Amino acid sequence: MKMSNLKIATRLKLLSLFLIVAVLFSGATGWQALSENKGHFKRFVEVSQELEHAADTARKSQVDFKIQIQEWKNILLRGGTPDGYRKYKDAFEKKGKAVQSGLAELEKAYAKHQLDTALIKDAIKATQEINEKYMAALAKHDLAKAGSAHSIDKMVQGMDRAPNEKIDKIVMRTLEAANQYTREAEKQLDSRFNKTLIMLLLVVLSGVLLGAFMTLKIVSGITRSLNYAVLIAQRVTNGDLTGSIDVESTDEVGKLLEALRDMNNALQNVVWHVRQGVDTFNLATNEIAAGNQNLSSRTEEQASSLEQTASSMEELTSTVRQNADNARQANQLAATASGVAVKSGEVVAQVVHTMSDIHASSRKIADIINVIDGIAFQTNILALNAAVEAARAGEQGRGFAVVATEVRNLAQRSAEAAKEIKSLIDDSVGKIDNGNRLVNQAGATMDEVVTSVKRVTDIMAEISAASKEQSDGIEQVNQAITQMDAVTQQNAALVEQAAAAAESLKGQATELANVVSVFKVKSEKYGTTDEAAEMVRKAVSYLKEHGREKGFAEICNRLGRFNDRDLYVVVYDLNGRNLAHGAFPAMVGRDLIDAKDGAGKFYVRERLDIVKANEKGWQNYTFTNPVTKQMEPKAMYLERLEDYIVGCGAYTKG
Repeated sequence: MKMSNLKIATRLKLLSLFLIVAVLFSGATGWQALSENKGHFKRFVEVSQELEHAADTARKSQVDFKIQIQEWKNILLRGGTPDGYRKYKDAFEKKGKAVQSGLAELEKAYAKHQLDTALIKDAIKATQEINEKYMAALAKHDLAKAGSAHSIDKMVQGMDRAPNEKIDKIVMRTLEAANQYTREAEKQLDSRFNKTLIMLLLVVLSGVLLGAFMTLKIVSGITRSLNYAVLIAQRVTNGDLTGSIDVESTDEVGKLLEALRDMNNALQNVVWHVRQGVDTFNLATNEIAAGNQNLSSRTEEQASSLEQTASSMEELTSTVRQNADNARQANQLAATASGVAVKSGEVVAQVVHTMSDIHASSRKIADIINVIDGIAFQTNILALNAAVEAARAGEQGRGFAVVATEVRNLAQRSAEAAKEIKSLIDDSVGKIDNGNRLVNQAGATMDEVVTSVKRVTDIMAEISAASKEQSDGIEQVNQAITQMDAVTQQNAALVEQAAAAAESLKGQATELANVVSVFKVKSEKYGTTDEAAEMVRKAVSYLKEHGREKGFAEICNRLGRFNDRDLYVVVYDLNGRNLAHGAFPAMVGRDLIDAKDGAGKFYVRERLDIVKANEKGWQNYTFTNPVTKQMEPKAMYLERLEDYIVGCGAYTKG
């Protein structure tokens, strides 16, 4: 977050907090430095004491070794008796152990302080070897033998020099190590003290410089913004609304500048709209005057037209009344025809039933003819058989043969007659079937006729009712025309009043133009494409800084920073839904994916395609100019921000 976006009180509190933190940091740094120096000094004292103790241990080992050599001489010189021998021998061995113990302790101290222990190890080895040699020599000592002590002393003579020199070197090296550590520690302590002093000075100086810098920055930021606000207020006081107001902070002064910018934009829009309204007013008053003159002549024409209309309406009234009478008579005739059609339908239904009975009887006659034909055939067979039997009987059967022949002839004639009757009956049955079908069709047609006649009757009833309503309506129209004649006379008087009012409006418009002429606004009547692109960039920056909710609300503010003359910002999501609209906030939330321009193309879809492909770009389309009321070419600059697009359009000619 920028410092200029913080409130003034918050910045002053932060400055105070920074100074307090700087003082505390300086104190903490000094305390930490002193603590570190104290730790180093304590360590220096501990190491120095340990090295001094090591030096004491080395000197003690040196003294113990010399005393041990002295005890060897005491053994030889004063150990002539058994008691004296044991006494000085025990003292010799005791000092030998003391030397070994001191050297071992010294080796540990050397190892602790990372000193070379090789010399100590040689000394320990040398003292051990000399002890062994001394003890081996004492094993050969004979107290009773004169001269034994002298010969034993000769055996170890000079052996103590090498260990003694090693121990002396150890003492010197220990003292030298202690002195060297003391010198280096003093140097380190002096260096640390100087570094701590410099660090404290740097911390204090940095705190002072940063405090002074922050104080100057905060004060200069506040005074600079206030001076800028005063300059803007003076410019607006002088009536100059052409300048742009840049807001770079969100503190109290930034909010004041935002309010001044909104006020400047609102005043500029008001003045621009007032001037535009004055021009429109003057044009309207002139048109009103011309319209009043035309209205006066049209009113006179209307009066004469009303007289002609009145006479025409009287003729129309008589005609409509006659139509109503005719409709009533037609309705009565239709009702009579409906009754006749119903009766005809009943008669046709009876005919259909009779034809069905005739058809059934014809079928039965055909069946009977078939039976007769079968009987004739059988009779013919029997007659043939009888003739054969008569021929066999000879002379006695001749008479019977004649009869059989006659019977056979009758049977054949009956069969032929039955066939003819059957043929006639079949022909009659076919014609009866055809007649039955025609009668059925006639019955269906008669039913349709009855239905149609009923519908005609209903329609005629409706026509009769409508004719009556027309007659009543014509009478009302006559009354209305009489009232219109009176209103026309009143209109003539109102035309004169409207002419006087138009002249008064023209004078008031001129006075209003003189009042707002004190303000200086942008000379261009329409915004340019460069201004539209710049407005989109500012809107995108504002949305990034303040978020969607506040950004969309500012875009929808008709008097806000994103409305300038005919320039305004719109925002869509990637599905074509309107999220913010500078000119028509009521359109927010509407799905405009299928919105078309003056040429019929889907201009919102095209905008989505442009930003999806290139993230930003221009779109050319045609739109109705609210000032000229004409379709004019327009160009919109578009930029994509996250999952929505921001755009602003400008007319390319005006």
